[in-house]
Order: sequence, then structure tokens, then C-alpha cells
Amino acid sequence: MRIALDVMGGDHGCVVAIRGAKRALDTDNRITALMLVGQEEKIRAALREAGLVDPRVQIVHASEVLTMKDKPLEGIRKKKDSSLVRAIELVRSKKADAVISAGNTGALVAGSMKLGRVEGVERPAIACRFPSFSQDFIMLDCGANTVAEPSHLAQFAVMGRIYAREILGVEKPRVGVLSNGTEEGKGTELTQAAARFCARLNLDFIGYCEGFDLFNDGVDVVVCDGFTGNIVLKTCESLSKTFSRLLKNEVKANPVRVVGGALARGAFSALKRRLDPEVYGGAAVLGVNGIVIKAHGSSRERAFASAVRVATDEFGRGLKQMIAADIQQANQQIAALTAGATGT
Repeated sequence: MRIALDVMGGDHGCVVAIRGAKRALDTDNRITALMLVGQEEKIRAALREAGLVDPRVQIVHASEVLTMKDKPLEGIRKKKDSSLVRAIELVRSKKADAVISAGNTGALVAGSMKLGRVEGVERPAIACRFPSFSQDFIMLDCGANTVAEPSHLAQFAVMGRIYAREILGVEKPRVGVLSNGTEEGKGTELTQAAARFCARLNLDFIGYCEGFDLFNDGVDVVVCDGFTGNIVLKTCESLSKTFSRLLKNEVKANPVRVVGGALARGAFSALKRRLDPEVYGGAAVLGVNGIVIKAHGSSRERAFASAVRVATDEFGRGLKQMIAADIQQANQQIAALTAGATGT
């Protein structure tokens, strides 16, 4: 497994990304090469600071950095020697099997289109993993497409089903379209049409799902447009951090609670780990010809190590071939349904 890691895109500097890389290399012998892409001088200094000495590490110099302020398409065109673009090019040229970046999301998605789409896929989607009551679920799209068509959401459902089965280990993933209620008359024109498509596909489709279902083991794959999904993602991340701070403040409110908190420290630690987004490391960009992992901009070393694990878990599973086969079948069913609706 050869991984290209953009070490310049995160909020905390390349040394944090490299410390994460060290953690991953120390525990995962599936990695045969880890290419650190960025400004060579800074990478060498960070390697010394992190104490990373490993024959699998390679430095790929890139003189420029794509920032969050750069417009995605413009940034890719103007900053061709940026670490993000160079990392993607390594996958495109078959020198790496996966790319990981904590940089500009729009630029990463746009840049990943250089890899080409899986045959039959209309739009790639960002698949994010969330904790539920006793298991995990995935939501897609979480930001690649702010505007989507019903056929796009149907394809997201197909790709999400494969991901949940192969990566989450859910034998028969339940698929739902995110809406403002479970009743048939709820939703928008987009969600209603998407639900009709999904109902005709080879899915364990449960219909609409709403916010109550997400964190109560009610669904395994949630599909929505990227605008909605990104709002849900960031709201959940903010709520998790707020809950942690509120709990800490309440425990410290009086001495009795402090004692009780000390006794329950193990439970609190377990809960924190369960809700910590750094456990998941990054979100997969599905539908492109390559493994692309988007790490959070605020990722620290644990998150980068987890992102490497996510990439290695995807490697060798044959997701691209599965997606291509299932999408082809889904497209035929969608086309027949569309033709029937128009009477052609």
C-alpha cells in the first residue's frame, strides 16, 4: 500500500501530520511507502522533530500550498506545484494508491476528478462515518455537491451501501433518504424523486429517515445533497465539543460531583473516545478512480494516523469494481423508471 500524504494542508503544521504518519507506520505493516508531499525543508525539520526514521518514508517536494482561502478550481489551475495537486498526481501516475489531505475540501474533490470517475458515476460523493447508539452509520454526500439531482442521490445510495458493507461490516445495510419526516408526503421534490428511484434499486431501502433515526441505530446509510450533509456534519462536530465542555463544567460545579466524576472517569473516557471524530480520521471520496481521503482541517496526529488506517482498509477491497458493477445496474433501472414517467 503506497500512500501520498499532503502534509501542508492542515491547520497545525506539517509536524502534526508527520507525527500522525509515524503512529501509522509504527502499527501498520501494510504500508509499503508513505510519500510526504510538501515543502522539503519544512518536512525535513518536522521529521527530525517527530523522530521519524523509516525506510518507507519518501519526501516529494511541492513548493506551493493551497489554502482554505483559495477558490478550488482557480487554486488547482494556478498552484500546480501545490502539495495537494502533487499528491493527487502521484495517484494519477500510479506511483501511489491513495491520497490523504486535510486541505481545501473543494480543491481536493475537484482535483480528484483528475483521476477520472468510476464508469457510470455521475458525481463523486464524500462519505462520512458517524457513531450511532451501538454501531456506526455513514452519510453521503457531506460536501462534494451542494446541488444534486435525484439520480445522484440514488447513486450515492448504491455507493454508500457498498461502503457500509465492505468497510463497516454491515451485512445488509439499511438505506434511507434524509428528510424532515418519515411520512410519504414529506420532503422536497428532490427527496421524493430520489426515494422513488431508491425504492426500485437493489437496496434494503427503508424510505425516508429523519434526525431521530440517525443516532439511534435506525439506519446504516443516509443519502442527501452535499449542502444538507455538510450542515449535519459540522453541527454534529460542534455539538460533540459543546457536550464535552458542558459535561466537564457540570462535573466541576461542586465537590460531590467532582468525586462522582472521578469514580466515573472510565465511563467518561470511553464516551469521549466514542464521540471523538479523530477516531475516524477522514471521509472517503467515493466514485473516483482512486482512494481519496479528506481529513479534517483541524486534524491532529491521532486523526492523521486514523486517516492512514482508513486508506489502508479501503485498499484491496475492490470497491471501485463493485461500485462500477452496481452503478451500471442501477443506471439501467433509473433509466427505465425515468422513461416510464415520461412515457417514452
